[in-house]
Amino acid sequence: TFLLLGACNDDDGAVDPNFIEARDRAVELIDSTNEVEEYLNTHFYNYEEFAAPPENFDFKIKFDTLAGDNSDKTRLMDQVDFKMVQDRVDQDVQYKLYYLKAIEGYGEQPSFPDIVRINYEGTYLVDEDGQNGNELFDSSVTPIRFDLTFIVNGLQDALIEFKTSTGFIDNPDGTVSYEGFGVGAVFMQSGLGYYVNPPPSGGVSIPVYAQLIFTFQLFETEIGDQDNDGIPSV
Repeated sequence: TFLLLGACNDDDGAVDPNFIEARDRAVELIDSTNEVEEYLNTHFYNYEEFAAPPENFDFKIKFDTLAGDNSDKTRLMDQVDFKMVQDRVDQDVQYKLYYLKAIEGYGEQPSFPDIVRINYEGTYLVDEDGQNGNELFDSSVTPIRFDLTFIVNGLQDALIEFKTSTGFIDNPDGTVSYEGFGVGAVFMQSGLGYYVNPPPSGGVSIPVYAQLIFTFQLFETEIGDQDNDGIPSV
């Protein structure tokens, strides 16, 4: 499983031959927001399946381009919500973070330092031959437990806008089926993702300054107590 938290800089004074001096975050914000908004204006998701779920629907968000037979679909930009999010490095920088609520969920809503159980797919935006698309770099096969304080900021900021499942059913094969869970996506600028420190991945090279998309299903949440003092971190 890919580690969602970005890589850290080495503080021991050694010079890293691969060191990349970071761009000004306020300047990068402009380009990264334009790239995210271009994607939202040229793509749609499978909202029709969510409105009338077919048999055995997996309730996963899928994206496609507004072209050809799909040119009349509703663009993502007309279906997403957004909120202003503070940069964690430069207090003068704020991001317009776009997120999609395919299903808000009907259970509990996590807070920013809580522990969640989710399924997810992570992609980064690419522009090849003038076509704005996205490339998969990680996904979960089964639900995974994450501390929200240890994942990329944009995903943390999005997940707290959703709600968990209302319960689950134990299946005869040992798997679990959740009911009433939240399903969403977040479209984040590089400053809320990995910026110049993309973590190593299994054969996939994430570019520096990559804009990220995470789709997810939110199943469970529990109160976080990161310092184990018996008092919830929130």
